[in-house]
Amino acid sequence: MMERRRMDVALLVLVLVLGHLAAALEVPLDLPQPPTITHQSPKDYIIDPRENIIIHCEAKGNPHPSFSWTRNGTHFDVDEDPNVTMKPNSGTLVVDINRVKAEQYECVYQCTARNSHGTAVSNNIVVRQSRSPLWSKQKIKPIVVQEGVSLVLPCRPPAGLPPPIIFWMDNYFQKLPQSSRVSQSLNGDLYFSNVLREDSRNDYICYARFPYTQTIQQKQPISVKVLNMDAINDTMAAFYNDTDLFREDPADERKPTFLIPSGPFSSKTVLRGQVLEMECIAEGLPTPEISWTKVSGDLPTKRTSFLHHQRALRIVNVSESDAGDYRCVARNQMGMVHHTIHVTVKAAPYWITGPPRNLVLAPRENGVLTCRASGTPKPSITWAMNGIPIENSPQDPSRKVEDDTIIFADVQIGSSAVYQCNVSNNYGYLMSNAFINVLSEPPRVLTASNKVYQVIKNHRALIDCSSFGSPIPEITWFKETRTSTLDGYPYIIHDNGTLVIDGAQANNSGKYTCVATNIFGIYENHVYLEVKESTRIVKQPEYKEVRRGRSAVFECKVIHDPSLIPTMTWLKDGGELPDDERLIVDSDSLTITDVTESDAGVYTCIMNTTLDQDSASAELTVVEATPTPAVVYEQPDPPTDLELTDQKKKSVQLTWTPGDEHNSPIQKFLIQYEDSLHHRNQWHNLTEVSGTKTTAHLKLSPYVHYTFRVVAINAFGFSNPSSTSRLFKTEAAAPDENPTGVHGFGTEHDNLVISWKPLSALQSNGPGLHYKVMWRQKSVDSDWTTVTVANKSKFVVSGTPTFVPYELKVQAVNDHGAGPEPAIAHGYSGEDLPLAAPEHMQVIVLNSTVAEVHWEPLPSKFIRGHLKGYKVYYWRERSLHKHNPHHAEKQILTFSGNHSRGILPGLHPFSAYLFNVRVFNGKGEGPPSPTRQFETPEGVPGAPTSLIVTELNLDSLTLEWNPPHAHNGRITGYTLKYQPVNNSNELGPVEEVELPANETSFILSNLKYSTRYKFYLNAKTIRGAGPAVSQEAVTIVDEAVASRQVDIATQGWFIGLMCAIALLILILLIICFIQRNKGGKYPVKEKEDAHTDPEFQPMKDDDCTFGEYSDNEDHKPLKGSRTPSSGTVKRDDSDDSLVDYGEGGDGQFNEDGSFIGQYSGKSASRDTAEGHESSEAPSPTNAMNSLNSFV
Repeated sequence: MMERRRMDVALLVLVLVLGHLAAALEVPLDLPQPPTITHQSPKDYIIDPRENIIIHCEAKGNPHPSFSWTRNGTHFDVDEDPNVTMKPNSGTLVVDINRVKAEQYECVYQCTARNSHGTAVSNNIVVRQSRSPLWSKQKIKPIVVQEGVSLVLPCRPPAGLPPPIIFWMDNYFQKLPQSSRVSQSLNGDLYFSNVLREDSRNDYICYARFPYTQTIQQKQPISVKVLNMDAINDTMAAFYNDTDLFREDPADERKPTFLIPSGPFSSKTVLRGQVLEMECIAEGLPTPEISWTKVSGDLPTKRTSFLHHQRALRIVNVSESDAGDYRCVARNQMGMVHHTIHVTVKAAPYWITGPPRNLVLAPRENGVLTCRASGTPKPSITWAMNGIPIENSPQDPSRKVEDDTIIFADVQIGSSAVYQCNVSNNYGYLMSNAFINVLSEPPRVLTASNKVYQVIKNHRALIDCSSFGSPIPEITWFKETRTSTLDGYPYIIHDNGTLVIDGAQANNSGKYTCVATNIFGIYENHVYLEVKESTRIVKQPEYKEVRRGRSAVFECKVIHDPSLIPTMTWLKDGGELPDDERLIVDSDSLTITDVTESDAGVYTCIMNTTLDQDSASAELTVVEATPTPAVVYEQPDPPTDLELTDQKKKSVQLTWTPGDEHNSPIQKFLIQYEDSLHHRNQWHNLTEVSGTKTTAHLKLSPYVHYTFRVVAINAFGFSNPSSTSRLFKTEAAAPDENPTGVHGFGTEHDNLVISWKPLSALQSNGPGLHYKVMWRQKSVDSDWTTVTVANKSKFVVSGTPTFVPYELKVQAVNDHGAGPEPAIAHGYSGEDLPLAAPEHMQVIVLNSTVAEVHWEPLPSKFIRGHLKGYKVYYWRERSLHKHNPHHAEKQILTFSGNHSRGILPGLHPFSAYLFNVRVFNGKGEGPPSPTRQFETPEGVPGAPTSLIVTELNLDSLTLEWNPPHAHNGRITGYTLKYQPVNNSNELGPVEEVELPANETSFILSNLKYSTRYKFYLNAKTIRGAGPAVSQEAVTIVDEAVASRQVDIATQGWFIGLMCAIALLILILLIICFIQRNKGGKYPVKEKEDAHTDPEFQPMKDDDCTFGEYSDNEDHKPLKGSRTPSSGTVKRDDSDDSLVDYGEGGDGQFNEDGSFIGQYSGKSASRDTAEGHESSEAPSPTNAMNSLNSFV
């Protein structure tokens, strides 16, 4: 019966899991939700006793959770402890240890985060301070041993927390050489399988490094002297009448025996996931070789490594399959011995399918929380709700607990809570929070709208549609129009809403719509896909065989999608091109001039775009040039007979004999040297002397092995180098300079990186170069902290306070002493995000489109970094006019530096705005200030959106219009102006009519028949009139009057006059032709210039007559016409600096102070909506065309 019940539960769980995938949902933080712990300190928390203790506990939720703590299982009242503070809006504790010892706070802590929907708890955080106790002082007697015997040098460091890292070095901080004969054991002791004479030394030093405090301690040096039998007999003979006390032969060769472990068998227990380390160290002569096998199977190759010359076996990430018997075998030519280690694998609890996941359900839905874990021995599982054992929690009929599963059926709104699952056995525990949140929410799509995805043709395209809703929304995809859903090849829709297109083609480009639907609503989001052509190299570089001294050209021609910007990179033999001016890189080729043997190799052309790349390679082979007839050069011969005299510690005198000058006097001698100790086969220039000298006094550096040579130089060039001098060695000395470029900076909020430019080998002046790195907090009375490092150019100090100044020093030291006292450099530890927001914000509305925001600068202690500036986030909440839509687009203005005010330009008149201010440093932005609101006053309205003329009669007509798109206030009325226009385009007197705000049509009467009229209509608010929209119309012709008019073109006298004029023009043309043939000139061009066609003269703006055309009138509109939308308006003078308007962006102001131009990226649709008139700038031709249309 019990078996049947378990099968039913398992089946129900499977159905619920398959039917509800809400666990993968992330609840937006603006929705109600129980707390979720987002960050906490580790379970075993080791602290540095020199720094304040910070115990982390961060959580999110809505409402934001409150925090409390327990210490050693009882409530910890943080307010009662003067040394403990809790960070604002956080549960993180900060313990100030300046007045107390850290030991007082070595306890078990647990954090609780709660709000009205539930309670989440942290792990038990065991706080222990790191310890680096001093080595107990002891006098170690010298060890004298016989050659060939085994030896163990004990280390036995003091117990620290965590345990120290052990290593053996000598007095010169050089690691002692280790081999299969001499090696360090896992516990730090130094083992000799057999000792040799060369093992004798007096500086076997064991070092212990404690990682948390970054301190290194050393044991007293151990002296070891290895003697053979002859030496022992010679030493003791004086005391015993030259009688040999020991046999003359050294220690016998012998078969191996194990020093550790002892006996033939041993056992070891290791936890799953940890590291298994086993060792076998044997003594014997000759030195035994160690080998390892697994008796019951094979060693896991990928997880196995051998340490200390095969003496230790290491297996990482141990699993249950690693249990069994392991055998180590030690053998030499005298025999063998083996030892078997039985390994048992236990397991602390671990998740099988991951920790329980948060569950979001709609009312009356079903779901499950699963806490599936394993371990060895099998762990026990307990549940709690809101931190209280579930058996003591209020009963919930929708909840049923079955071992590692809680089943929810037909949940209701009040069922939201946080459940804790605790899995434990003898080796540890796991604890996880998971909430159930019962919500009724319409769908929303979290992916950004209008996002553009780009993919290369024939590649897979992934288009996101991340959504949220309760119940879980159903996702449907459409392309372009919503005629049919995207389903089937090549489209694949994943459970998380992502649309996959395998092998995208050009016809897959376009607009895609993601629709999320549940019972509470529907939400759609539009994104775009662009399929790009691939980047291909169509002409690849080809193999070249080039003679030395010639040029080589590699071509690399590429085709790519025109919308992608390619970048070409050339490599030589897989690395960067040499920095050589002979290598010339063009857009589609690489040219190598004056080719040498070093240029041979494989050259690769790589063409990159933001989406893909292509590459091709070719090899260059350099061959010897064709022999040419010998050319006689007149460079001098090399000097000879180099000698070194007057040798001192840091100087020497060099003499030589000049070579043949070849009829060109030697101008100077160049003396070069090679340092065979540090830079063998590299020659460096040392000094130059006049061509009349044959000796030079050379100043030298310590600890250099010098070899000299001399080069002669005349007007025709350099001679070949002379033969080298003999070797001259300078003695080592202490460094005479320290590293330069000492800097201090932080890469994390709690560290300080000290870096410097290391000394070169020539500057070291001696062996054993290392650096003494010192630091201390500035403005704090503290001692210098010192550490010694070698072969490094930086050192990281961990556990520093956030962004505090430090004084730094780096001193060079070698085996012969320390360098001069180093200069003090300065630096800062790492930055962290600002802790607080600016306060005391005020706003001054300057006019309908400009406001000035003021705030109080944040104190530096809250900035926690280098102040970069302030950012003002502002957005239009709504229009104060009831007909305007809601706006919520956010804009950001950045004010670099320590500003306390800023100008917000380009605001919409008659609108309500919200804003907040944030400070930012090199790490990022701080929290926002409280959001404040302000309102802009009314402004002048926009132009009416349309003006049309209807119902034309003899003396009247009807005007109809639509109100402005931008009211910018309350419309108080309209002004209609009109005037007649005659056949010469002259404007008559202007008539004006005031119209009420609620009218959109007007009948205009008492007009003249058959007359063209021009109308101007603008709207008004209390701030004044806005721009006008214009229209033209002609009243109807009176047919009675028209019938009395005579058509002049049909009169006989008019026809005769026209014929006479034509004849006269013909005669003039003939005369002109005759004159030109005779060589005479007729100033036709001057006449044309003097009598410009009036049809092409521009119209004067003041009296509507035609006048001279001027460039500076190109953009003058007709008087009274509406200004084009693309025109610019001169801004008023302002005392404000451009800095007040943030960084970047051009803008101008209207006379009322409104902002002209695009700011923070207006959308194209908005531009379209606000500018239906032509944006073409008026020109003389446009003006004439407009005037011509009047008649």
